[in-house]
Amino acid sequence: MDHDAIVIGGGFAGLAAATYLARARRKVCVVDTRRPRNRFAKASHGFLGQDGSNPLEILAAARKQLDAYPTAALLQDEAVAASRENAGFAVTMASGRILRAGKIILAFGLRDELPEIPGLQERWGQTVLHCPYCHGIEFSDRQLGVLYRTEMSVHQALIVAEWGPVTLYLDGAELEPEAAQKLAERKIKVEAGRVAALEGQGTSLSSIRLDDGRRAAIDALYIAPRSCLSSPLADQLDLAIDETPMGPVIRTDGEKMTSVPGIYAAGDIARAPHSVSWAVADGVTAGTSAHRAMVFG
Repeated sequence: MDHDAIVIGGGFAGLAAATYLARARRKVCVVDTRRPRNRFAKASHGFLGQDGSNPLEILAAARKQLDAYPTAALLQDEAVAASRENAGFAVTMASGRILRAGKIILAFGLRDELPEIPGLQERWGQTVLHCPYCHGIEFSDRQLGVLYRTEMSVHQALIVAEWGPVTLYLDGAELEPEAAQKLAERKIKVEAGRVAALEGQGTSLSSIRLDDGRRAAIDALYIAPRSCLSSPLADQLDLAIDETPMGPVIRTDGEKMTSVPGIYAAGDIARAPHSVSWAVADGVTAGTSAHRAMVFG
């Protein structure tokens, strides 16, 4: 084997897992495309000691620290295929290089599928947001909106209302009477019309335009996008995957092991909800679990 473990994905979960394996003096290689899911955000919030830091800068510092361990390796490439081979696994890169290891930790993250509304994509991570815990207080007491995507959007609107006045934009969907009552109790406005576009200077957001031409002032729009796995490796390795209202999640146990022995998954692909703190914690769990399996078999 080239390595004791290959970590596929160098985001917060992957680097945390690799750091713990390197500290256990195990040979670990992190394969990373350097395109983390939160690369669109200028700041990461709520991560202990790093509140407000740029996520790409946090990851760069983590890579530098990991690289100082003699048993750790960092490879900027994309893992495009993986399969079981003898007592371990073989992973093929986009470059054609093949790596082998006894354990695999999947941490390649999710890809968000955003609605095709003009002005939305370019504001993602700036004024079009997912998590109010991560990006809520920065827009306190301003005009907030939630774009309806699934029934969970009602739950999201009820949470976002903690930070300011909220309008739920149904975009043509219909509400159940019970949901409408809950929204009314929280004084959350409901707009039934379809959304035509988001408007504002640069990545800022000043108004939301409806298909009948009406405009409403807005400073931030929250959506809960459906996400998909950003790599085909889980299917190739025949891992059990659970479907959720927000997208697929790789099934893991409390040790972050998947349905296939020797393969672990951590971060957004293996849990809901998501945050940097949870990703790091899950990465630590996967890394230490993989190490114990190396020791005890």
